[in-house]
Amino acid sequence: MSLIACAQRLDALGFMPSKSGNVSQRMEGGFRITPSGLPYAALTETDLVDVALDGTVLRGIRRPSSEWRLHAEIFAARPEAQAIVHTHSPRATALSCARRGLPAFHYMIALGGGDDIRCSAYATFGTQELAEAAVHALEGRRACLLANHGVVALGSNLAAAEILAREVENLAGEYLDLVAARLEPVLLTPEEMVAVTAQFGGYGRLA
Repeated sequence: MSLIACAQRLDALGFMPSKSGNVSQRMEGGFRITPSGLPYAALTETDLVDVALDGTVLRGIRRPSSEWRLHAEIFAARPEAQAIVHTHSPRATALSCARRGLPAFHYMIALGGGDDIRCSAYATFGTQELAEAAVHALEGRRACLLANHGVVALGSNLAAAEILAREVENLAGEYLDLVAARLEPVLLTPEEMVAVTAQFGGYGRLA
């Protein structure tokens, strides 16, 4: 799967509107990332940028995404991560603006790596502070919300990261529907979530 195809799919879904969001893949010496400020529909392979973990541009004629620090810090902290998808998908972003994460109201929360999907502390976009806040929120997890901002999902490959980002948006929508209906979700217990994780593992569902 290519970065361009992934970005264009998420753009078409409205998950990365107006050039927002970004996707990356680990590569030897750093990572390849979508560029800053270009419409995803117009991207070509020559627009992608190879970046070292310290921010040095290794290859490319464009500026890397303004969130390159976010990707660099996650790749440095999580050696198992091979790809990162960062979206501004509407319902998860709405929830992030309340600075609320997703509790274990549905068993699919386990796809995020634990019994919740946390919301990070707030920091200005494109900063080292945001990158560090995301790494903290992702401890023991594969996805988090970024306060007043959006979603980050990582995976063992680009397809896994994209699928997880889509599922976070789906779960956020379900959770917001419950809140809007003034219903109190019944949360799964830690023991029930352990059983869910074991069941997913048996089916090879956790990437």
